[in-house]
Order: sequence, then structure tokens, then C-alpha cells
Amino acid sequence: MGLTWILAALPVLFILLLMIGFRWSAVRAGPAAWASAVVIAYIYFGAPVELLAWAQLKALLITLDVLMIVWSAFLLYSVAAEAGAISRLAAWVPRLTRDRGLQALLIGWAFASFLQGVGGFGVPTAVTAPILLGLGFSPVAAVAIPSIGHAWSVTFGSLASSFQALQAATDFAWQTLAPPSALFLGIACLACGLSVAHMAGGWDVLRRHAFSVVSMAIAMGGAQFLLAVSGAWVIAGLGGGAAGMAVGLLIASNQRKRDGIEKGALFDRGLALSLAGFAALVVITLLFQIPAIHKSLGGVVLRVAFPALTTRLGFQTPAGYGRQIYFLRHAGSILVYSSAFAYWIYRKTGSLKAGAWREILSSTVKRMLPSSFGILTLVSMAIIMNHAGMTDALASVIAATAGTLYPLVSPWLGALGAFMTGSNTNSNVVFAQLQLRTAQLLGLSAPIILAAQTSGGALGSVIAPAKIIVGTATIGISGKEGPVLRRMAGYTVLLLGSMSLIAWLMLG
Repeated sequence: MGLTWILAALPVLFILLLMIGFRWSAVRAGPAAWASAVVIAYIYFGAPVELLAWAQLKALLITLDVLMIVWSAFLLYSVAAEAGAISRLAAWVPRLTRDRGLQALLIGWAFASFLQGVGGFGVPTAVTAPILLGLGFSPVAAVAIPSIGHAWSVTFGSLASSFQALQAATDFAWQTLAPPSALFLGIACLACGLSVAHMAGGWDVLRRHAFSVVSMAIAMGGAQFLLAVSGAWVIAGLGGGAAGMAVGLLIASNQRKRDGIEKGALFDRGLALSLAGFAALVVITLLFQIPAIHKSLGGVVLRVAFPALTTRLGFQTPAGYGRQIYFLRHAGSILVYSSAFAYWIYRKTGSLKAGAWREILSSTVKRMLPSSFGILTLVSMAIIMNHAGMTDALASVIAATAGTLYPLVSPWLGALGAFMTGSNTNSNVVFAQLQLRTAQLLGLSAPIILAAQTSGGALGSVIAPAKIIVGTATIGISGKEGPVLRRMAGYTVLLLGSMSLIAWLMLG
């Protein structure tokens, strides 16, 4: 049993060694881990070549499902960035208040969360860290504040690419996963806001802005929850960040006279134009929720009938279609439609020059291609482990060891996956099946355990070295990743501890 567990865990341990010990990227570590999974599955777990081939095909479909959102999300961000929408928003936010605590909440929490909703991939910290630095925050705080601030919005951010990966990896429908996931992350939203206020100025700032934090957290967490459970989960992170900015704007407006800021108009044509592309996404997403439209776009579907598969040791995977991709109404397709409409708006208003699409497509390909290969290899590793019975073997040992304490462990597993891969999406791909099988063996609610997985992954992803490097590079303090990580570590432990407590209380 000991050798079985060690060999089953070896591909995951291999990733940890390569990425943490040798500091390899997911692009380099992924193929090595995939190869180890194939060899171990074939030699020790008795997975025949036919099973490995079918598992690889299933992995390709799941990868396509995830990457359609990942690529399209960054495409929309690239359109907005090329049109100057992101830079105009970044210049507008600091005009709201001179109160440092409120500045941290508006920029490092609400605005960073909004950016995570539409961009992700390190964008929130890369955009907001220079703003905070310019406002007088220390370099370490300028990186740490938005990193912690947007952590709660990672799962439903990047147009819900992490949530899509959770669905794809487990074959659970959004109706089952969205309520507990949004609940966990709504509570995490409040915890992130409290952390940002404390990071901005200690207990004094936290006490002074407690009402602001609670008000904004209710708006952000509530908006995300309502959008997620109503089926508009693609824009749940975006909507949550926008709601927080709206409430923060009201609070800041009431303080403008006290701060001595002139009464000049906060809204102008440039700001409205900056928001136009994102407004198009919201409108198109809501239109696609109309039953008649949703049904009419379901005709083009990619599905593969997978046969029942059995290893030489007798582990079985039942027959089924696997992941089905409805191309015309897919979340990635909605993002493409929105990107095209946003491009048209920006071209008509002169924000984009002729031929700007070339630069937009080029930047999207350059940014997304390397990480896409990493996602493919990690998905392949996870699916092969699942079909060979390796995931089941790992889950059995974890279930026997952790027992009733497993809910306390679950968020930390998600955080571990995100830390080692730099992505909550990858964490959900690597560990979701393990979490699911462990929950089943222990008789625990799988949706709640999976919610703990993705919330832990979201919070853990922001301390991944790859993301910290993005933040330090944008403000010219490369090499100072250690102090930033130390500044964030305590807050991250408390955030993950709160997720463990929630899981324990809900399953106790």
C-alpha cells in the first residue's frame, strides 16, 4: 500500500520539486509530470495503451473547454487595453479621495477585483501597484495590497476560467457548484477587505473604515453570489468588482468635501467610453440567459462518446460523453462576441486606430500560448491519473489519514496547487478530482469540498512566485519578491484558515 501511494503521488510531487525546488515554470514542469503519470499508469497501475489514448483525448476536450475562456478573456482585455480604457480607468480611480485607507480599499480591493473580473493573469497587481506607489504607499505595500485585495475574485474572475475548469474537471454542473463556491468566496471577500485596510495603516485604519469595508464587501460578495447562482457566472467576478467600486464611489463622494477635493465632475465621456466594452459583455451575457436564445444556440456541439475503460488491475471508468462543448453559446464564444462588439465601439469613437486588431491578436497569442501548453499538460496528467486509478489510490490514503478533519485540509490542498502552478485554474485541474474522490470516500458533501478547493486555490494563487514576480517587475523592485511574500504570508494564512473553518462548520 505504501508503494502504491508513493507512485500515485509521484507526478504531483514531481511538479512540486520542479516548480518549487528547481523553480521551473508550469510550461517546463507540466510535460515532465505528464510523462511520469503515463509511465507509472502503464507500468504499475496496469493502464493499457487504449485507456491512455482515450484519457488523452478526454484531456484535449477539457483543455479546449478551458482555453476557450482563457484566450477569449484576455482577448477582451487586450481590446480594452489597446483602446486606452484600462489606463483611463486607472487614472480616474485616484481622483475619488485623498484618504489613504479609502484609496487602498478602492484601488487595491475594489478596482483590483474589477480588473481580475475582466483580465486576471497578473493584470490586477500590474495595473494597480504603480498607482498605489504613486500615491505614496511603500513598494512592498503597493504590490501586497492589491495581491491580497483581489484574491477573493480569482475563481469567478478572468471571466470565470477557474470555475469553468472546476466544472470541466469534475463534470458537475454550475447549478451545483456555484452556490457553495460563491458563498465561500463572499466570506473571503470580507476577509480580504479587512486585510487590505489593516495593510494600509494598521488597526487604526481598520477601525476607521470598518463600515466602508463591510458595506463594500456586502455589495461585492452579494453581487458575485447573485450573478453566479443565476447562471451569469461568466461575469460574476466582473459584477462583484463593479458593485464594490460603485459603493466605494458613494462613500468617497461623501468625503470629498472633507478632504478638500474640488467638486469637478467625476464622470466624463472618456470614462463612459472606457466602460463601454465591459458593458457590452454584461449585456450580451444576460441576453444569452434568455431561454429562447440559449436553446437556439445549442445546435453546434462537440461531443465524444467515450467507452467504458478498465485497467489490468480492475479499476473502471464508466462510459459517457465526457465534456460537451456548445460552441455558439459557450462562455468563450460570448467573450469573442463581446470583444468584437467592443472593438467596433472603440473603432467608431476613434479610440482604436485602423489595423489595431493585429496588435491585439499578437499580444493575446504571445501572452496566452505558453500558459496554454502548461494547462494542456497538467490537464492530461490529471485525467490520466484519474483513469488509471492513481487519484483513487491517493484519495483513499488521504481519507484514511485525515478522516473527519478533512474539511480543514481541503482549502490548503487547493492553495498548494495554486502556489505550485501559479494558477487557480491549474489547481482545480490537478486537485479537483482528488478532492471529489476523497469527499465521496468520506461521505462528505462534494460541492462544499470543491468550493473549499477553489476558494483555497484562489487565495493561494496570489502568493505564487510567478504572480509576485509580475507585481514587483511593474514597479521596478525585481528581486524583492521575498519581502513581498513575507508581508502577504500572515494574511494568507488567516484567509485560508477562515476557509477551513467555514468548511468545517458546514460539514460538521
